[in-house]
Amino acid sequence: MNQSMSAIMIDEPGPVTNLHLRQLPVPTPNPGDVRIKIEAFGLNRSELHTRLGLAGDSVSYPRVLGIEAVGVVDLDPSGTFAPGQQVMTMMGGMGRTFDGGYAQYTCVPASQVIPFSSDLPWDVLGAIPEMLQTAYGSLSIGLDLTGGQSLLVRGGTSSVGMAAAVLAKRLGATVLSTTRDPSKVQALKDLGVDHVLLDDGKVANQVRRILPDGVDGAIELVGTPTLPDTLASVRVHGTVCFTGMLSNQWTVESFYPIDYLPQGVRLTAYSGSSENLPPEVLQSFLDDAASGRATVPIDRVFGLDQIREAHTLMESGEARGKLVVLPWNH
Repeated sequence: MNQSMSAIMIDEPGPVTNLHLRQLPVPTPNPGDVRIKIEAFGLNRSELHTRLGLAGDSVSYPRVLGIEAVGVVDLDPSGTFAPGQQVMTMMGGMGRTFDGGYAQYTCVPASQVIPFSSDLPWDVLGAIPEMLQTAYGSLSIGLDLTGGQSLLVRGGTSSVGMAAAVLAKRLGATVLSTTRDPSKVQALKDLGVDHVLLDDGKVANQVRRILPDGVDGAIELVGTPTLPDTLASVRVHGTVCFTGMLSNQWTVESFYPIDYLPQGVRLTAYSGSSENLPPEVLQSFLDDAASGRATVPIDRVFGLDQIREAHTLMESGEARGKLVVLPWNH
């Protein structure tokens, strides 16, 4: 095996030009780690936050970014995973406290390695880990959504928003999703969304014209600017799960709960990790995707040398699905 690999390194926060394609030594697993040969990885807003210096003290530089990856086991000193086993990994400090997925190899704790088996192409598999984990956790842990209930996805054309719509429809829920861009309406309809709402900052009235009492649950992916209106879209005893911050606005200033929260509406949050995605849920979703029963929303696929172009598109907010990078010439 070659003793060097291609990877994307960032020396300090800043513009997209701070992302550099470099040759680095192939990492050696620490005790308890597994080395993965990465076949694909998806891009995530949290990596944009890290690149821009918005991740606070949780990141040390220089760093190989990337909070997720899919590939095959290259080396597991413990023998838990066989060489060549297909695996996904995400979170747990990837791309923040240790080098992450923007590379041809990565080493991660065995506890955050999820095995699977699938004939789906690597670009499709690369779109799934963080997107599925976040959507599934928001619906299950954050909202405890069940079949027959209604769901509002605020930020519906984000990759997580689209995955949440797919999962909610699999449950049998009625799904309302928002977009600010009329050209993205059809993409949401193609996923099976029941009601697409054009978001001008206020959608609560649109929601209540469809469901006068409000939705049973809502996933907030835009952030704090739209959170009050999302709360106003939910019925008494319904729940809003705060999951994403597409707006890059994280906090509510001068938060006074009695004024801020509608009476009887619950506010929770979700920011899970690999342990929140059960292997059987992952495998079931992969099987459904392979059979056409589930859709994996992908916008574009890039090579490792196109990482700046990929980050620019992610930062623009114009992507209509997940952005995926293949670090090898497939």
